[in-house]
Amino acid sequence: MVSGTDSHVVLVTGASGGVGRGIAIACGQAGWTVWIAARRAAEGEAVADEVTAAGGAGRFVACDAGDDASVQAAIAAVIARDGQLDGAVHNATSGLSATKHGPLASYGVADMEDQIAVGVRGAWLLARHAFPHLKATGGALLVLTSEAGFEGKAGLPVYAGVKAAQRGFLRALAREWGPEGVRVNGLAPLATTPALVTAFAHDPEMEKRVMGRNPLGRLGDPVRDIGGAARFLLSRESAYVTGHTLMADGGACPVT
Repeated sequence: MVSGTDSHVVLVTGASGGVGRGIAIACGQAGWTVWIAARRAAEGEAVADEVTAAGGAGRFVACDAGDDASVQAAIAAVIARDGQLDGAVHNATSGLSATKHGPLASYGVADMEDQIAVGVRGAWLLARHAFPHLKATGGALLVLTSEAGFEGKAGLPVYAGVKAAQRGFLRALAREWGPEGVRVNGLAPLATTPALVTAFAHDPEMEKRVMGRNPLGRLGDPVRDIGGAARFLLSRESAYVTGHTLMADGGACPVT
């Protein structure tokens, strides 16, 4: 356990579906308390129930990952109820991440600002407000990034830039927070999610490209494959791992 106590409390942003849901359920399977921090209350509450059914304690808190006051209030709610925070996961992404594909000239300022607000500013806000509590427990911050941040993606210049920025941010924090006993890592998943299904629909050739270079020949399962990897990075089993981005992509990305 990250804190070394009888309880283990983690918060996951954007966990009302997709990979975030998978991470939350996988953490629940370990008996952890998992806070689903998301804007969609009905979906978030449903995932919280799934966490509880899996053996953990699921809780929902309304949170807009790109809004300072909202993130601060979400962290405060966790501390008020459970008294500690052992792990924080920045998983939230802009809705444009899955739907906005095209050359740079097709992007307007608003397209760029929305992705940066959730992906980069959101990671910064979560880190800022979670840090004192992670320091108190010797906890861990996990940022969900992407292979696009390693190798770039034609048609996804903003998304790739955001994901690369996240990697630089987490590596800097790993160096800054290491002496304080807090670990910071990244996870780059390739999984069956609504966002990926949407992306495939917008780019019919994308599925062929993605699967054509995947040695395992399948997309990851959000709970078993991605959730398990995230749980490892949040646990004491990875106590000597920081500043690292783990590729959970079936071997698809040629750059690490």
